[in-house]
Amino acid sequence: MLPRPADSADPSPRPAAGPSPGPGSHPPARPGAGPAGRSTRRRGEALTRAIYRAAFEELARHGYDALAFDKLAPRAGTGKSVLYRRWSSPAELLLDAMNDPVEGFAGSPVPDTGTLRGDLLALLGGLARVLDEPRGRAIIPLLTDRGRPPELHDAVRTLVIVPHQDILIGRLRAAAERGEADPAAVTPLIASVGPRLILTETMQKGHVSEEDVVAVVDDVLLPLTAPRHPAGPNP
Repeated sequence: MLPRPADSADPSPRPAAGPSPGPGSHPPARPGAGPAGRSTRRRGEALTRAIYRAAFEELARHGYDALAFDKLAPRAGTGKSVLYRRWSSPAELLLDAMNDPVEGFAGSPVPDTGTLRGDLLALLGGLARVLDEPRGRAIIPLLTDRGRPPELHDAVRTLVIVPHQDILIGRLRAAAERGEADPAAVTPLIASVGPRLILTETMQKGHVSEEDVVAVVDDVLLPLTAPRHPAGPNP
């Protein structure tokens, strides 16, 4: 067989080879991919928490009327179709967010400092700090307008106001047993005074400082609940 002529080879030029990758180098990442080509989108519980936080932040910034899935989805790092599959409305999403034990309000710690003053400072100071967070700032519009929508207003009362009142009644009862408080002060009405003052101050001023909490405790609650000593005989 005759040898193949040298000029019969494929005349089309071949692209020049680039520099060979050095040790430890990686191929270029695909657009939208995270490190090593992995997606950066959250999933599962992390995604749910991100959605709850986004809902509170949007509600705190823009109010309930502006709350919409197409605004929440980018902030949470997901698509709006994910939200529509899980919740029928922003109100339903907010109800789940408020009931969440991590991002919401389900469960308040019960202080047990050994003194009524310490318990009041811990409980009301904790409430003031929560109200200064996005989740706390988000519920203020829901308290001031019962009509948008009413189930959210009821949820704020059930998850925030009532639990703090119940805890306060328990702390007042313990203080009365130690002789620190008047047993007649162990009532739902008096227990509601502290949380309501913190909420009112937050709505009026936008922030309740530690000094404000101390003033509520020392100037209002402790005098209101102090033991009533029987009057002595007239001189």
